[in-house]
Amino acid sequence: MTHPQDSLDGRSNGRQIPLETHGLDVIGDAERKGTPRTLFWPWFGANVSVLGLGYGAFALGFGISFWQALAAGALGIVVSFLLCGFVAVAGKRGSAPTMVLSRAAYGVRGNRLPALISWMLTVGWETVLTALATLATATVLARLGWGGGTETEVVALMVVAALTVTGGVMGFDLIMRLQTWITVITGLLTAGYIALVADHIHWSRVSAIPAGSAQEFIGALVFMMTGFGLGWVNAAADYSRYLPRSSSGRGVIGWTAFGASVAPLLLLVFGLLLAGSSDELSKAIAADPIGALATILPTWFLVPFAVVAVLGLVGGAVLDTYSSGLALLSAGLRVPRHLAALFDGVLMIAGSVYILFFADDFLAQFMGFLTTLGVPIAAWCGIMLADLALRRGDYDEGDLYRPRGRYGDLPLLPLLLTLGATAVGWGLVTNTAAGWLTWQGYLLEPLGLGGRTGAWAYANLGVLVALALAFLGTLLPSRGRVRE
Repeated sequence: MTHPQDSLDGRSNGRQIPLETHGLDVIGDAERKGTPRTLFWPWFGANVSVLGLGYGAFALGFGISFWQALAAGALGIVVSFLLCGFVAVAGKRGSAPTMVLSRAAYGVRGNRLPALISWMLTVGWETVLTALATLATATVLARLGWGGGTETEVVALMVVAALTVTGGVMGFDLIMRLQTWITVITGLLTAGYIALVADHIHWSRVSAIPAGSAQEFIGALVFMMTGFGLGWVNAAADYSRYLPRSSSGRGVIGWTAFGASVAPLLLLVFGLLLAGSSDELSKAIAADPIGALATILPTWFLVPFAVVAVLGLVGGAVLDTYSSGLALLSAGLRVPRHLAALFDGVLMIAGSVYILFFADDFLAQFMGFLTTLGVPIAAWCGIMLADLALRRGDYDEGDLYRPRGRYGDLPLLPLLLTLGATAVGWGLVTNTAAGWLTWQGYLLEPLGLGGRTGAWAYANLGVLVALALAFLGTLLPSRGRVRE
């Protein structure tokens, strides 16, 4: 059998990669291999996507300057991935999936609520990434004269979905090896893309973009947090669980945050320069982020660009498919892990079909999705981080699966905190461009923040407020429970 160490180090022993049989169970000592630095590969490979360039246009869309967007993006990326690093420490302490470890805070059955939310978020992310990879492939093929229209998109979707579902179903060994190759290939080709389109940057236009308000800056900051680390935090321990218990906690935090942050930071800077240099390109990115970036390339580099775009997006979608299957099992579905991942893959394809052939405005729906599910995930993250900070030792692995164990079955405090923080958070976020979310923002007027059309309407304070309320609401009253 291929050991995790072989995959973690990016080496192959020449044997066939096995189907992972682990589901929600604890990883045994004999299979816990590697060092914290091996976490660099999956996290870099999942976040090296050229979609990071598109975030430059997304950030400037808040009406802020280049320097404000750069500060909001850098802070949002680094801080949110540091949260992933903190949660990843729980993986090496308990050697179980993320949404099993949070049972220590929520109880065995009480944890089904955040597990369900986590499942929805990861399925949503894998759907978005798959749809973007399909759009990118179809755009490149159309420019090359090799097709175009609905038929090309259907074929592209089939290929992208096959790659994504195969990786998610096969599991850990294939994912770790795949992410190593994706890291190398996409890293080199992305550098080539940047070199080829650098002449499209016009600093005079970029520097002339006027500064925005503090509220607009906060809105961009929260968007970057939800688009990066807060989109991964609920899966952060799914890969560190294979590390030995003796692994350095600081190393786990550092290599997770570094591996996940380094590529998005570099891509964000270049994306801001590109989007700020051309209003036309910036608007095109809102409709088809990857396809728009292909329009400024010479024809001979379109095929390499398609490779880097698809592999980068598939790298993230594979991790989401794998983690969504684990989250679905944590929510109560009793099937083998690979069947749960396959089921999620089917939902991913259905969702991609909607985005590709029925949705009118990608960016509005995407932002609405991120902020809406970002609020309850931020609440979960606050509770998880507070619980983790209160625990100095390893988890009792057996009690993570026993309703009558030390972690309890259905404690009310974390559930009420999650629901309360989410209700407050949704009352402080808005997304009027997505018609199905016009009910949000109901607290902006009562709290004197100007209502749904005021200065604070698009600051998306609800994400930060939910995180803080849940963290403090757990940290202060739970000391005695955790100590006991």
